[in-house]
Amino acid sequence: MLSLNDRLALFDNPQKIALLRGIVRGIEKESLRVSPNGHIANTAHPKTLGSALTHPSITTDYSEALLEFITAPSCSIEKVLKELDDIHRFSYRQIGEELLWVSSMPCQLGPDDEIPVAKYGSSNIGQMKQVYRLGLGHRYGRAMQTIAGIHYNFSVPDELWLELQKQQQNTQVLRDFKSEGYFHLIRNFRRYAWLLLYLLGSAPAVCRSFVANRDHRLSPVGQDSHSLYQPYATSLRMGDLGYQSQVQSAVDISYNSLEQYVISLRGALAKPYQAYDDIGLKDEQGNYQQLNTHLLQIENEFYSAIRPKRTAASNETPLQALEHRGVEYIEVRCLDVNPLIACGIDAQTMRFLDTFLLFCLLSESPKTSSAESLDLSENMLRTVYQGRDYALMLRRNQTDVKLRDWGAELLAQMQPVAEQLDHAHQNSTQLYLQGLKKMQSAIDDSNMTPSASMLNEMQENSETYYGMAMRKAQEQRHLFLAGDLDNAIAQTYGALAETSHSQQAIKENSDSKSFDKFLSDYWRSSQAD
Repeated sequence: MLSLNDRLALFDNPQKIALLRGIVRGIEKESLRVSPNGHIANTAHPKTLGSALTHPSITTDYSEALLEFITAPSCSIEKVLKELDDIHRFSYRQIGEELLWVSSMPCQLGPDDEIPVAKYGSSNIGQMKQVYRLGLGHRYGRAMQTIAGIHYNFSVPDELWLELQKQQQNTQVLRDFKSEGYFHLIRNFRRYAWLLLYLLGSAPAVCRSFVANRDHRLSPVGQDSHSLYQPYATSLRMGDLGYQSQVQSAVDISYNSLEQYVISLRGALAKPYQAYDDIGLKDEQGNYQQLNTHLLQIENEFYSAIRPKRTAASNETPLQALEHRGVEYIEVRCLDVNPLIACGIDAQTMRFLDTFLLFCLLSESPKTSSAESLDLSENMLRTVYQGRDYALMLRRNQTDVKLRDWGAELLAQMQPVAEQLDHAHQNSTQLYLQGLKKMQSAIDDSNMTPSASMLNEMQENSETYYGMAMRKAQEQRHLFLAGDLDNAIAQTYGALAETSHSQQAIKENSDSKSFDKFLSDYWRSSQAD
């Protein structure tokens, strides 16, 4: 078994270290559209933004108001951020007086049934996307579906996989070696994801309207009864108020291999669940309320902090794509939108994520036992609610260890990874190492974390959570609307919008079967393997 240092020795070769410049990353960033007074927008997805069904860069997630911006994969961090900035600037000019909410936890919400579910037109695939979201609303409540996040997509080039394969004297076909390597990364990521919640978590407080009529463990922020928090919270989005539902906590998905992952997730997809059966597949008028009554409607319903991904063909499910052609990239899903940064994420954060993910890929990664999986979940929950408590203990190898001590150890182990990345990018200013040192400072002083900075701003300005987020939203609106929009950007996204509407129309006009038959065929093909 090769150690981290053994694997890093590969990059002592000047030609091989250049392969690190081939790391590819992309961003998917969600933002709620809100009215000028900070309430969730009840307007339709703006037509000038294009079709949410077919646009490659601008779509919606759960709610009609929850925009999702998607950048193209790129080896350049600067290019990814420039594209994300361009999408913001274009989109702001299409939404009138509305704002883009700058935080992961939503704005002021009304009754659950007033939160608009996303619509994707009359095609069968469009109807399926909408029914899936209706099902999420019935199962978990619509308020939970207004939470926004950032997904970070990451892959390393095949040339690097081939060099790692030679180093390990591995004889698998490349597809299988890559899949094994990405699951190696995923297991380590799950062990250390609590560190990302501590260092990058930006959701320590919520508006009281978010937890209306729900059990919770939050307290008022001082005399401010409109804002609720936990004093040492980091990312409430990643706890039991967010996507970590009680139902899904019983789903035991294995990450020890691609085969075990597919088998365990497919089992959850086929498992009946009485509470969802009680909801019913259709209402009394015959309208679908969910796609099925199983524990999971489709793969995407299983929420995890990281996912193995493969671009699926039109006739494939995500699991079939993975099974047929292996893992193509990984998707990090535990990142909050940082309201202190204009696009919610910046280059320094991306460089740290690259360092962290490469560390997870190159370090030893034993198989995960059921007992360890329970500890990993407990570590995440503790960090969600108490991460900035200096005395917080986490579970490691069936013993307790201080979060601060373990975090410092991990960051020290990442230093040679950051140094190699700086060397590969010929960074005389050591940007990767600088970013790592900033994270080390945040381990020493929790006031340097985004979650603490948000609470400090609220206190210094005597603001509610809502007031702080509104101020930031208005500042960012002014920033993105400043000056004239570059003609090339306007033309590019204007053309993409027109093309996407045409593509949606083609899908709607080419459907030749009923939605019932479409769904029946979909389930049959999804079980073909």
